[in-house]
Amino acid sequence: MNDMRNLVLVTAAGLALAACGKTGLASHNAPDELAISRNAPLVVPQDFALAPPKPGSARPVGQDAQSAAMEALFGPGVKPPPKSPAEQQLLDRAGAGNTDPAIRSNAADPKTTTVNKGAFVREILDAAPGNRNPALAEVVSKG
Repeated sequence: MNDMRNLVLVTAAGLALAACGKTGLASHNAPDELAISRNAPLVVPQDFALAPPKPGSARPVGQDAQSAAMEALFGPGVKPPPKSPAEQQLLDRAGAGNTDPAIRSNAADPKTTTVNKGAFVREILDAAPGNRNPALAEVVSKG
């Protein structure tokens, strides 16, 4: 009886050890989890062939995002439900219908109110485009 128990234990231990090795009863074709590969950097195309919008002109006729999402989920021809009075009131109070058509022109205006993010962000924004010198991003704070 003891010989049979010992034989079963030795066999089970041998199978357990064989399963732990890379070459055992079964071969594993798993990828190496420690291998790191670099992908090519993303490249922005030179020309998108898009014309900037003209201030005050009508928006191009197209499908809005909500209609496109509804059609993707439920099929073509589906219309979004009308907004509830509470949702419409929230949109009206937020000024969703009162967009400024010249907002892109006003964004670079010196009179536009901005938030001061500090010297570090200013140094980074003032650096020349395409410059990869890390010393330009280093800002020494006084104090």
